[in-house]
Amino acid sequence: MPQPVLELREIRKSFGPTVALDGVNLEIAAGEVHALIGENGAGKSTLMNVLSGALQPDSGSMSLRGDVYRPTDTLHARRNGISLIHQELMLAPHLSVAENILMGIEKTGFGWINSRKLNSEATRVLESFDHPELRADAAVGKLSIAAQQVVEICRAIALKSEIILMDEPTSSLPRHDVERLFEQIKKLKAAGISIVYISHFLEEIREIADTFTVLRDGKSVASGRIADETDEFLVTKMVGRPLVDLFPKREPRDHSDIALNVANLYAPPALQNASFELRRGEVLGIAGLMGSGRSELIRAIFGLENVAAGEVVIGDGRTYIKSGPGRSISSGIGYLSEDRKADGLGLSLSVADNVTMTRYSSCSRFGWIDLKKQGAQTRQLIDSLGIKARDPVQSVKELSGGNQQKVSLARLVHQDADIFLLDEPTRGIDIGSKAQIYETIAKLADNGKAVLMVSSYLPELFGMCDRLAVMSRGSLSAAKPITDWTPESVMQAAVGVE
Repeated sequence: MPQPVLELREIRKSFGPTVALDGVNLEIAAGEVHALIGENGAGKSTLMNVLSGALQPDSGSMSLRGDVYRPTDTLHARRNGISLIHQELMLAPHLSVAENILMGIEKTGFGWINSRKLNSEATRVLESFDHPELRADAAVGKLSIAAQQVVEICRAIALKSEIILMDEPTSSLPRHDVERLFEQIKKLKAAGISIVYISHFLEEIREIADTFTVLRDGKSVASGRIADETDEFLVTKMVGRPLVDLFPKREPRDHSDIALNVANLYAPPALQNASFELRRGEVLGIAGLMGSGRSELIRAIFGLENVAAGEVVIGDGRTYIKSGPGRSISSGIGYLSEDRKADGLGLSLSVADNVTMTRYSSCSRFGWIDLKKQGAQTRQLIDSLGIKARDPVQSVKELSGGNQQKVSLARLVHQDADIFLLDEPTRGIDIGSKAQIYETIAKLADNGKAVLMVSSYLPELFGMCDRLAVMSRGSLSAAKPITDWTPESVMQAAVGVE
């Protein structure tokens, strides 16, 4: 059996009393795609940071091509042929696409960067994705999240790394970009390059990976060839227990009481026309491709987009369009952003402050926060949503991406909103946590809350929604019962095919 190109033995890493890695073993062969699987907080991203030189392990050993490997920083790792594609984008928004892709390896002459060669080299790397937004001279800060994700991927490709670490690389990508990425991964694999691939989508892992390692509570608990194991085995190893049903069973009920009425909403350029009724006790799903206007619709309803025409009326007949987020919150509307890092959370604040910030009145008196009461309320939500945090006062920026997402949802539950606007509520969430979030959403609907859910993941729309509408080129289709749709008809509607 050939020697692994990368080998880790008993890697441990702690942050104060929190043990992130507790004896991880990992072997990567040359030219293979190795999937790293586990729940949020299992230690996957910490392990990637150790491999990429961003963190130093407390103990354990690593070898690269048979030699001792202990990178002092990320530059050291990249010079050894290892680069990391982060789950949370690590780009310079004020620089161009080309400058981001070739940062640190720019062609220079007499100390000056050759812009023509820079753009030409970046264009060559970008050609494999054929993304309409991605011009070499475009400013990264003005691109969509999906396009920025492609830039992050192209940067690792341009470095010509021998081992590429991909932490949730498809979390913001539409399916056609996922397919392009997989084609690129296959080319890299054929060239002898190894990929360590983190994803919560088991269907993705089966499509692209050769081997796997499962992490749970900072330990490697299973490894092998992906084709030899069932999904049930992988999920059981991930969560430590069998997961019987991913989607909760919901009883059919009458949804006649209208909670929100949206009529001819127009917020150019992304949102052209949207009309629908959202009813109490239902989950209404919105499907569509990235860039179709789905997120802009939810943001317009909440008051975050400039609306040129149309009407939004809540159940009691009050029209609140153009009133802004403050009025929306006081009107009983809660919003969960798809981009938790930019506008979904106060990353420097504690879990407790993030959970209670839209309803401080529940834990304050005479303008002063009762910290004991705030902590108790937060602890209850930490337990019910399975948030992995040391305590309510821990900073949100110290949590994994998936646990940050659950804090965002916990805030809406604490807010006791009547109308929930959820934009990609399970983005970056592991399968065990998805089940918890689905259960929370189902309970909200069963308790008479109205839920509007945008998602790129068709299985969760079909598993959770009572009705579904499809956004295409800024226009929303009529909402129909979920039983009237098929995955094929949803995609036909999304691309504008009758």
